[in-house]
Amino acid sequence: MTSQVEQLAIERSGQRLKYEPDENIGVIMVDNFPALGTLTALRFLEWVQANPGGVVSLPTGKTPEYFIKEVQRFLNGWDRKAIQQELAEHGIDPATKPDLRSLHFVQIDEFYPIDPSQHNSFYHYVQEYYIKGFDLDPAKALLINCEEVGLPPGKSLDQIWPEGHVDLSLRYRQPTTRLETIQKDVLEKIDTWCIDYEERIRGLGGIGFFLGGIGPDGHIGFNVRGSDFFSTTRLTQTNYETQAAAAGDLGGIEISRSRLVITIGLSTITYNENCVAIIIAAGEAKAEIVAQSVRNQMSIRYPATALQKLPNARFYLTRGAAKLLRERQAQILASQPNFSDQQIEKILIDMSLAARKPITQLSQSDFENDRFGRLLLELGKNVEATREQVRDRLIAKLDEGIKIETGKRFLHTEPHHDDIMLGYLPSVVRHIREHSNRHFFATLTSGFTAVTNAFMIERLKNLQKLLGSKANGALKNFLHALEQAGDLDFEKDVDVWIYLDGVAANSDERKIEGYSRRLARNIMQLYGLKDLNALKEKIEELIGYFKRQYPGQKDEPDKQQLKGMCREWEGDCLWGYFGWHSDAIDHLRLGFYKGDIFNEEPTIERDVEPVLKLLRRRKPDIITVALDPEASGPDTHYKVLQAINEALKLYRQETEPTPDVTVIGYRNVWYRFHPAEADIFVPVSLNMFALQDNAFKNSFLSQKDASFPSHEYDGPFSELAKRIQVEQYEKLKICLGSEYFNNHESALIRATRGMVFLKKLTPEAFHRFSRELRKSTENR
Repeated sequence: MTSQVEQLAIERSGQRLKYEPDENIGVIMVDNFPALGTLTALRFLEWVQANPGGVVSLPTGKTPEYFIKEVQRFLNGWDRKAIQQELAEHGIDPATKPDLRSLHFVQIDEFYPIDPSQHNSFYHYVQEYYIKGFDLDPAKALLINCEEVGLPPGKSLDQIWPEGHVDLSLRYRQPTTRLETIQKDVLEKIDTWCIDYEERIRGLGGIGFFLGGIGPDGHIGFNVRGSDFFSTTRLTQTNYETQAAAAGDLGGIEISRSRLVITIGLSTITYNENCVAIIIAAGEAKAEIVAQSVRNQMSIRYPATALQKLPNARFYLTRGAAKLLRERQAQILASQPNFSDQQIEKILIDMSLAARKPITQLSQSDFENDRFGRLLLELGKNVEATREQVRDRLIAKLDEGIKIETGKRFLHTEPHHDDIMLGYLPSVVRHIREHSNRHFFATLTSGFTAVTNAFMIERLKNLQKLLGSKANGALKNFLHALEQAGDLDFEKDVDVWIYLDGVAANSDERKIEGYSRRLARNIMQLYGLKDLNALKEKIEELIGYFKRQYPGQKDEPDKQQLKGMCREWEGDCLWGYFGWHSDAIDHLRLGFYKGDIFNEEPTIERDVEPVLKLLRRRKPDIITVALDPEASGPDTHYKVLQAINEALKLYRQETEPTPDVTVIGYRNVWYRFHPAEADIFVPVSLNMFALQDNAFKNSFLSQKDASFPSHEYDGPFSELAKRIQVEQYEKLKICLGSEYFNNHESALIRATRGMVFLKKLTPEAFHRFSRELRKSTENR
């Protein structure tokens, strides 16, 4: 049974709650991420109105950002006429303000072991955003405070679990040391605590309102793939996908690999058969796991399918997250009077890949047996003509990828310092070889969150060692030259050339000299230092600072900047590989990027103005942009896209005559284009794969160990980028037939073993892709 809020949302969407038999759980779809937060907040407040004193369990992480903001907006403005009208329009009685202090709160999960005072603990998150943020009654909250779970009196987590490592085998074996004896006792106490936590939840009647996100492997709470549907609250291990997703919270995969978790179980969530259980998911990157969780019957492979036993369970999704729900998408298509070329192309590509045969070999029966193929037949599409049309479009895109622009000014933009190379380096290299083109490279954030404390300590110690060495006078001579020049940018590019000489000669000594020169320069510039002694003192101070920081702790602004400068150095090295000086490279450090769990929204003055100045200075003919959909990949990508979008609008409005600018969108390791979405297919050879990998691993030293990896691949991003490009080539090889590539007249195509997909946009089309900053829902 749907609630009033849900019924109105379903009517607005123009869809059904559930398309059976394709869907096994109710789905409500909204347009975008902020709208998802609004719907979820309204349903929550509606439930609280009807269930004062009820039991709620709410999620942590980035997914509930707009839910939290919207609940606070409604509650803080409840007595305002505009808010009351909005509530009434969505089915909520504005006469009765929900009493959130009457609620019982249940924390879903927590890392173990973790100090609850750390800002990256879920205990801290719950205290900050729910207990304080929603003004819940702390006396009615069941929380997971690791310092209160099983520890002997007077002992700390660090004393019991040195370096955070918990050996669960002690549950089943005899201890061999005094410490292991204590640890075994603590584990037994933790397990007993979990039983008590479960009993307390059930003693309250179970969870009445559960809100959760869904992990890359489908986990709910920390109930990862394979979790028992009858699981209860427990201390347990996680899998790689979950560890990779948690790496950003905990300060690196090195930390998250060693952490266990305490989580409520799947049966904890489903114990109350009247529980309103809502899974929220935003962005196309979640579409596959959402479809698997909604379309499959109950299976331990997809933990969210456990919710199918609850009549009030729902998935609230953005359009992107719902894009692989086949019958739902078929209904949307069927409501259209005609299909676009891109939609037709997507249908045939998907049919070709499913059948694993070239598009030209798809038969009438293939169309009749495919849900979307039948829609084409119902529109009167001729099978042979449609096959040829799609094949020709794919070949045209490949031809476009072979072409080289001439006499153009390229402005290559990226949110982080390695986004361009992971996204479309083969295209950059091919256009660099055409000497009539000019190239400029701009990184829009400082990227400091991707630099670990351990990395900084290692670099600082190397610099300290060089400065203390009597045998090595090169660095001291360099610092003396800087002092004499009175300009900290003096011979800045030489740092890069020395480092790259070391790469070529396989000389660690030369490489350390190169990056140490830049690190010394950065420290002196950042702190206004004038002499060698002051530099040595600051290095010692910085080493002490980074040793004291716990992994994942938010740094002080100056330390953030120093980490960001290390990332900027890496970007300089990458483009130095291809001979570019620093005068072709811009590091904008947009101000919205502050390392908070919820990044601020871009603003005109702080974030758009620097991009506008960049456009004025570089006067590009072609701008490249990371074109990830909203909520797919790091939210930094979408916020950078917004800033560029607004700046480009202003630039074209103020410039006479209006500049003829082309926008090229790219994606990399976080999300991919479907072949039908892309307009340009750039061939990638084995030689280019080698160049990509070598350049990444030698330039991006802070990323070489993959401390913040993708959940898809346990290793450096350059290797994942290669895998993606190979997969994209394999798709085209199926669609066009392997003979097309093997027997092509061009050696370039015959040598192809990977593909980069790009999307070509007019400024107007690009503007439609991004919401306008000043009118966006987030800035209400």
